[in-house]
Amino acid sequence: MPAKYHIWTIGCQMNEADSRYLASQLEDLGFSRAESDRDADLHVINTCVVRQQAEDKIYERLRNLKGIKRQNPGATIAVMGCLVGHEENPALRERLPFVDVFMPPSDTRPLISYLRRRDGTGAGLADERLPATSEHLAWEEILAAGKAFLPKSERGKAVAAFVPVVLGCSYSCTFCVIPHRRGRERSRPKEEILAEIRSLADQGVREVTLLGQTVDRYGLDLDPPTDLSALLREVAEVDGLWRIRFLTSHPNWLTDELIDTVASVPKVCPHIEVPFQAGNDEVLARMKRGYTIDQYRRLIERIRGRIPEAAIHTDIIVGFPGETEEQFMDSYNLLAELNLDMARIAKYSERTDTWAAKHLPDDVPSEEKERRRVMLEDLLSELLTRKHECLRAKTVEVLVEERSRGRRWGGRTPQSKRVFFEDDRDLRGQLVNVTIDWPGPFTLVGRAAD
Repeated sequence: MPAKYHIWTIGCQMNEADSRYLASQLEDLGFSRAESDRDADLHVINTCVVRQQAEDKIYERLRNLKGIKRQNPGATIAVMGCLVGHEENPALRERLPFVDVFMPPSDTRPLISYLRRRDGTGAGLADERLPATSEHLAWEEILAAGKAFLPKSERGKAVAAFVPVVLGCSYSCTFCVIPHRRGRERSRPKEEILAEIRSLADQGVREVTLLGQTVDRYGLDLDPPTDLSALLREVAEVDGLWRIRFLTSHPNWLTDELIDTVASVPKVCPHIEVPFQAGNDEVLARMKRGYTIDQYRRLIERIRGRIPEAAIHTDIIVGFPGETEEQFMDSYNLLAELNLDMARIAKYSERTDTWAAKHLPDDVPSEEKERRRVMLEDLLSELLTRKHECLRAKTVEVLVEERSRGRRWGGRTPQSKRVFFEDDRDLRGQLVNVTIDWPGPFTLVGRAAD
């Protein structure tokens, strides 16, 4: 009976992509996926430390795995991602002696090497004590072996996939731990990206989202340099691919050329994620974001002027050090003014190694952070309820991704609006016109128009 693996993933879309890569490699080694960690021989935790809440969940999970390891000493436990970081971390190894393998973000090689040596199938790609400066992911071997970049259980079933194009980040936002954990910004070669997307399309994937912490900076570090606009146009040439998205953008790097590309290339969805993070210039300066609110407003005007149907998403942090009630209300009022299509709202969480943690006191009480978060969530719900009312009785195009329960199918519009409808047919991976009967703030419910 083949050994079974279980991967538990928390955090961003980059982690989801990394877990997918790892699952594909494990299945090529002969592992099968376990439905729960109770049935697994290999346990992998793919971690996120952007906020304290996520880190707390990780250590709770690790405590459970420590108990599993005690009951089954033959089980293998691996930790991957931002908790490990891109530099050697002896303190983490000392704290978690029951963990067999530590993997930096986006680097599956330590575990694959460990398993191959343990099972006598070769030395693998590298030692599990790989120096943290090594390049991430063994793309050369994956491409040479013609891997499908999908676990076998998802081949022919996955409709949408995340594809990292920029690893790490060289931006210096004072609140963000990503540069310290994922390392400097590195663009993947265009040929690797296109080969992966062609493989995904061959396996039935119809939509890809190109990922980067600052995705607009794609290609600036390559030799010769290129840019995201050029990459998007080449990805659009891939047969079998219907939709392309990209995230996350930074206001300083979302160029007019990129906006024109979204407007002119039909496969690129009119959906742009560009955080403003705070609605006050003084707070933005403390965050070292590098733009003003007026500049952000003008960017939104340019997007809407060139792509009237565009859905614009943002991120907002509440309770950043020193944020006064008046400064918070600037964020509240800016969200109301811009009438955006979605906002991810987070309470500031002090992170070790960041500039803010070293130089700015975390002086907004947790109760006040929560009050501000709830205020913005309530405002967002009101805004989207009004915004979506115009979709009532309208027909939208939905790429069907999955069956949520029974006859109920779920998918998204080109603007990334989540839509549910009931139908007896097998519609996974199909483009379906859906007439909206109930336009809620965060999901739309309708019926197939045919």
